[in-house]
Amino acid sequence: MSLRVLHCPDVVGGNPPGLAAAERELGLESHTLALRASPYGYRADQVVLHEGDGAFRREVKRWSLLPRVLRDFDVIHFNAGSTLAPERVALDTLDPERASRMRTRIWAWYAAVFEQLDLRLLAYAGKAIFVTFQGSDARPGYATPAADEVKRRRIAVFDRYVDGLYALNPDLLRVLPSRARFVAYASVDPRHWEPAREPAGTRRPLVLHAPTNREIKGTRFVLDAVARLQAEGVAFDFQLVEGLTQDELRALYPRADLVVDQLVVGWYGGLAVEAMATGRPVVAYLREEDLTRIPPAMRAELPVVSAEPATIYDVLRGLLTTRRSELAELGRRGRAYVERWHDPLRIAAEIVADYEAAVERRRGRTL
Repeated sequence: MSLRVLHCPDVVGGNPPGLAAAERELGLESHTLALRASPYGYRADQVVLHEGDGAFRREVKRWSLLPRVLRDFDVIHFNAGSTLAPERVALDTLDPERASRMRTRIWAWYAAVFEQLDLRLLAYAGKAIFVTFQGSDARPGYATPAADEVKRRRIAVFDRYVDGLYALNPDLLRVLPSRARFVAYASVDPRHWEPAREPAGTRRPLVLHAPTNREIKGTRFVLDAVARLQAEGVAFDFQLVEGLTQDELRALYPRADLVVDQLVVGWYGGLAVEAMATGRPVVAYLREEDLTRIPPAMRAELPVVSAEPATIYDVLRGLLTTRRSELAELGRRGRAYVERWHDPLRIAAEIVADYEAAVERRRGRTL
């Protein structure tokens, strides 16, 4: 009998549905469940909470999932460092008025009591459990010390109960337990993403930047560099887009000649993988010391052009002028890189082996 796998509680960046689809192709019964619909159009097999659900109805729906999860699945793969249970919020990350409300304080108490309860129950029931961290769910320094402490405690509980931990960004291995392992994004299946017909750099260049979070992506530094270059008369167009779905962005990539992903976190995101799959060169900050945490061959083939706030102006200027002839080759290398390193079937095969080993261990304990 094939393993029954549940990916939950979100579809952040399209990685859970991409991985689940590959697992199904490998013969598993993999299912995606999201507590809430993705604002970027990433699809889940089931969305639980809907607009108009009151607070009580939401919690009834949340906890009514647990019997089904216990009954129907052998492997539970949590994503974005979260479980199906409510999550505590550090009150000092909220504005003072909201933090002082009685309703907010009641929720904070409730979440603190029941956070990760499902994780504990699933472990006690003998389920194989995995978790993938995707970025700010583990990375400290984005809010307050109290918020960072909440993340550390959550990670420690995961470490106690799960069979395996994965990180989609190599820098996260700094803050995750030593047994955590880097895995590449499985959000894009290159078989379903055709390269753009016209190679990058064959017309007046268009630079595209599509941040999901301006601060994390370093958008102000991109805008400053673009303004300087335009004032100097460098010939190019620039497009800043926000709030688009994956399908809407997918239609834009072929029109771009260069995609700027992010300049702060030290690794590229799922958007960069999508852009490279269409043969578009990508600029993103790659932290040199974190590259030792990925396979050496992957590092050797990295086609992403690294830039940070202090260098983005020079990098863009070069790519739009003296290095413009390199854009087509960078796009070709990016496509080849996605085909090799972001192939969902290859990634899924490694993870399925982990599933099978964990299920075998769990079943052995119950004999």
